[in-house]
Amino acid sequence: MSNSNIALITGASGGIGMELAKVHAAKGNDVVIVARSEHKLLALKQELESTYNVKVWVLAEDLSHADSAQRIYEKTKSLGIEVGILINNAGFGGHGLFHQRALEQDQAMMQVNMVTLTNLTHYFLQDMIKANYGRILNVSSTASFMPGPLQAVYYATKAYVTSFTQAIAEEVSDYNITTTALCPGTVATGFVAAGDLDGLSAWDKAKSPKSVAEIGYRDMEKGKLVSFNETGLKFMLNWIIPLLPRKTVLKMSRQFMEK
Repeated sequence: MSNSNIALITGASGGIGMELAKVHAAKGNDVVIVARSEHKLLALKQELESTYNVKVWVLAEDLSHADSAQRIYEKTKSLGIEVGILINNAGFGGHGLFHQRALEQDQAMMQVNMVTLTNLTHYFLQDMIKANYGRILNVSSTASFMPGPLQAVYYATKAYVTSFTQAIAEEVSDYNITTTALCPGTVATGFVAAGDLDGLSAWDKAKSPKSVAEIGYRDMEKGKLVSFNETGLKFMLNWIIPLLPRKTVLKMSRQFMEK
């Protein structure tokens, strides 16, 4: 089967990932949902199948494990699932001075945010090229456009995602495949508590994960390179930040993250 509309979505147990699964299923499309929490995935499966009359597969995987991407890919192959849409949404952050943070936490962050994302893209891209069709949405962040003191590794991982996504887009443009980097600003999800970001004023005006998912999915369908959910942020990042002295940008970025 070519031009498959089956989507595989990581980090689907909550936040933007869950909302992306709902947007996809609402269009009558089947979906593979991936996250660590199997009971949350099973609850979402029941909701999507009963509401939208679609098929949902559950894959409980910890993406911080080095071989998780290979296991996910092999599982879809064994089930006969042809993934035409890959949505790499899973990711997490962490607050604090780099030298004071546990190295293991940042290593796990790099694994989930960059390495597993890259591995999944590599595996599923092979099949998309053979099918001459595919859509990839990598959830990045506006954080990818500048360094982030007090979130040094997180910002760096997202810079990787935005850069990687655009480079791949050019490489696969002849195969009817598009890759899109979704770069939201602050979003009201479990990311805040998980990343020890409670109390930051940056999250006072956080957008809903539903609104971000709808914009990201729409821009993926259009084949946009980079998707922003806030036009004001897009203007600032593209036209203001690049013109400022680098040390000024760093001070601004740090103040944004200070509690």
